[in-house]
This record gives sequence, C-alpha cells and structure tokens, in this order.
Amino acid sequence: MATKSTTSPQGTTIEKKPVKFSNLLVGAGMNMFEVTTAGQPLEVVKTTMAANRSDTFANAMARIWGRGGFLGFYQGLIPWAWIEASTKGAVLLFVASEAEYYAKTFGANDFGAGIAGGMTGGVAQAYATMGFCTCMKTVEITKHKLAAQGVKPPSTWATFADIYRKEGIRGINRGVNAVAIRQTTNWGSRFGLSRLAEMAIRRATGKEEGQKLTGWEKVMASGIGGGLSAWNQPIEVIRVEMQSKTDDPKRPKNLTVGKTLRYIYSENGIRGLYRGVTPRIGLSVWQTICMVALGDMAKEAVEKLTGEKVTAKH
Repeated sequence: MATKSTTSPQGTTIEKKPVKFSNLLVGAGMNMFEVTTAGQPLEVVKTTMAANRSDTFANAMARIWGRGGFLGFYQGLIPWAWIEASTKGAVLLFVASEAEYYAKTFGANDFGAGIAGGMTGGVAQAYATMGFCTCMKTVEITKHKLAAQGVKPPSTWATFADIYRKEGIRGINRGVNAVAIRQTTNWGSRFGLSRLAEMAIRRATGKEEGQKLTGWEKVMASGIGGGLSAWNQPIEVIRVEMQSKTDDPKRPKNLTVGKTLRYIYSENGIRGLYRGVTPRIGLSVWQTICMVALGDMAKEAVEKLTGEKVTAKH
C-alpha cells in the first residue's frame, strides 16, 4: 500500500503511513497475552467492585472465588474478552492513523495530532467492537445470583441470544456511550500524561529530546500515564452499572449516562464513583508492561513470520 502525503498549512510535507498486517498482528497478539494472563482477573475484580459498591477489596475477592474458585477470575474471557482483545487494536490503528493524518492537514502539531488520533480511535473502538464485548463481559461477571439461588445459569451464548431477542442491538450494546466516553478520555489523557512523564524522565536522566529511553524508563512513563488516566473511573463505574445484571429494585429504568451518575451518587456518594479504581490502576500497569516490555520480542517474532517490518508503537 502506497504512503499518502500532502502539505500542511505551514508548508511541511505530511505523510500517512499505511496500516500493515504485521502491526495488526503484533497488537492483537500482545492484547491476547495481556488479557489471558493477569488482565482478565484484574478486570473481573474491578467490575465486581464497581457493581457491588459496598464491597471491600477482600469482599470482592471472596465473592469472585465463591462464584467459581480460580476460574471465577476468568469469567467473560471466552469469547468476549478474546474478541475484544483481537479486534480493538486493529480498529484503533486504522481510525487513529486517519484522524492523526487529517488533524495534521488542519495544522495540528505531532502532540495535538497524536491526542486527536487516539481520542477518535477510542470512540471508534467503543462503537465497533468494545461496546457489546464489555456489555457481555459485565453480564457474565454479574449474573452470579442465579447460581447462588441454586439455579444453573444459562450459557454465555444463551444469555447473548436472550438479550438480543428481548432488546435487540441496543440491549447487547447497553452502556456503549459510557464506553465511548471512557475510551476517548482514556486515550487522550494516557497519551498526554505519558508524554509529560517522558519529558520529566528525560530531564531527570539528562537525556535530550528525541533520545531513546531505556525499556524500564518506557515502562515507567507509560505506567504513570496509564495509572493517572484512571481519573475517569466514574465513567467506568457508570458503564458497569448500566450493563450490570445485579438485582436492585431502586435502580431507575432506561438508564442513561446522566441518570446512572445521579443514581450512583445518591446511593454511594463520591466514593462510590471511584470503586474499583485500585485494580484498574493495576490493570493499566500490567497492560503497560505487556505492551512495552514484551513489545520488542513480539515485533521480532512477527517480522520473522510475515517478512514485514513492524512500525507501530504499541
């Protein structure tokens, strides 16, 4: 695929690099590894705490263990987390590449174009693949009350079919607007905060702009950016509440993002909106370690497999 180029308002040449199969393969492979190891257990703990906001961390762990022992920490992994992990990177790369290119044609600098690309790609992720996957993962994690009552819960596909039959596309995408808000603020803040952390590390270590950071410095910068981007945890708690199958007679019908925010605040206050933030920070750090520390090994393996040079920055 040829590289597309144009001229910016400042007179500089802007190139849009093609999205390569090798880049998509690296992203999907690393996402699959991340979620199948520690990623899904952290996701399950985070979701359980957000759905059961009176639980402590220890209560949430006991609740998950009671659902299925060790395997309880992997509820929702197959197929929903795997579908999400294997597709969201491709959506992000395609859309972010286009958005970043067009932002530059309107005069944005590299930093601003990077944020615009990430935020636009995050919205596309939500509506293309993450909306129904996060909804089904949350349903799987929060429908445990049937088992507690001695009733065998339906299979994941039976649950999916039942929701689709009763509520259609809107039902399996419940909470997708909250996912879109989470993703766009995630990518925008993670990109900006990671860049600020890199600048601070360069100053502390005496490195000049453009000089490569070591592996541990990259992990530290990305980890700080990922951890601090958890400031938007209220959106994540809202998303979980909108998608949750936990029974609550006080919960309003036909939840919107605004209605859910008011409901959670009235029931649990400001602390309720930050339930699950600790495992979410842990999840961000684990994602960073996978993407940065294992990225070079993954790139090398994919380059040998496909014969293409991997250019994506994961």
